[in-house]
Amino acid sequence: MRDVAIIGVAQTKFGELWSNSFRQLISDAGLGAIEDSGVGGKDLEAMFVGNMSGGLFVQQEHIASLIADSMGLLPIPCTRVEAACASGGLALRQGIMAVASGYHDVVISAGVEKMTDVVDATPAIATASDQEWEAQQGATFPSLYAMMARRHMYEYGTTREQLAMMSVVNHMNGAKNPNAQFRNEITVDKVLNSSPVADPLTLLDCSPVSDGAAAVVLCAAERAKEFTDTPIYVRASAQSSGTIGLHNRRDITTIDATKVAARKAYEMAGITVKDVDVTEVHDCFSINGLLAIEDLGFAEKGKGGIALEEGQTMIDGDFPINPSGGLKARGHPLGATGIAQAAEIVWQLRGDADKRQVDGAEIGMTHNVGGTGGTCAVHIFGRDKN
Repeated sequence: MRDVAIIGVAQTKFGELWSNSFRQLISDAGLGAIEDSGVGGKDLEAMFVGNMSGGLFVQQEHIASLIADSMGLLPIPCTRVEAACASGGLALRQGIMAVASGYHDVVISAGVEKMTDVVDATPAIATASDQEWEAQQGATFPSLYAMMARRHMYEYGTTREQLAMMSVVNHMNGAKNPNAQFRNEITVDKVLNSSPVADPLTLLDCSPVSDGAAAVVLCAAERAKEFTDTPIYVRASAQSSGTIGLHNRRDITTIDATKVAARKAYEMAGITVKDVDVTEVHDCFSINGLLAIEDLGFAEKGKGGIALEEGQTMIDGDFPINPSGGLKARGHPLGATGIAQAAEIVWQLRGDADKRQVDGAEIGMTHNVGGTGGTCAVHIFGRDKN
């Protein structure tokens, strides 16, 4: 297997982008990444695009052809990848494997979602849960994650205030990110007093409905310096599957897919969690951010809330998490999230993250989850190959 490098990244602004179409969003991100990479269109050999549900959100399927056409990249082979909210992370993984295997030298991995063109996004999002045993019984993702939160509070004494700190820190970081959907800081009291959604979760515990796209250009590491002076190397790419429904879990306060993917990634990269300088986690709800802190190994089981309360996840904390603002503040266009996480880590490792820069970051990690943990992708990146 060959080493792989990221040589270009780009992300559109995330938010309610009424004036931007689906094809415009992905074209802006894709062409931006190509420009950032220094690669010519003729050098690109394949494209992989993460998208959860173009058919339900914008009534458009066969998006791979549409995207290649819209970007002016025909006849490049373009493949859509779907794994709910982990679609972007898996599109990234497909691109990495295509280059690592030697099948392609230069590819682009991207993600896109246009969610605000429907009156209510909830039914489309709910298709990522177990239809027979969850969605058809009235369960939505806020209610499923609320059950996970309530059980964590019962088992470990996690407080509502500790949970709220996940959103507070995300907004603190998002305020420094020009591409973030929400650039305002919030307080614990504001989280607690926002509109109830599914007890104990309130509106400010929940990531928003978002439009947006992101893209990265990957190439064989030995060729990276042909295109850029600042390649970022892929140290590990791991994926794991879990049960799609909560009712089959041995423990709903642990996402086993995260633990397995993280363990594989650490082994592949030859590091431990203590070597990771900055991480982007999948905080679709505040409880998932807290669980990621534990399941990735940053905090002992049951002590993720304490880590948040003590400020350990802040940009200048012991293990900085979500300098981009995370899903909560940066936004969560489902198919784009995993790619946007990778773009943020690349900016961090290049030293290009401006006011949200983690000082001295050399190794970064991304954590992208589909559903309530049915799919997880964990990637580790470094300024050096090893």
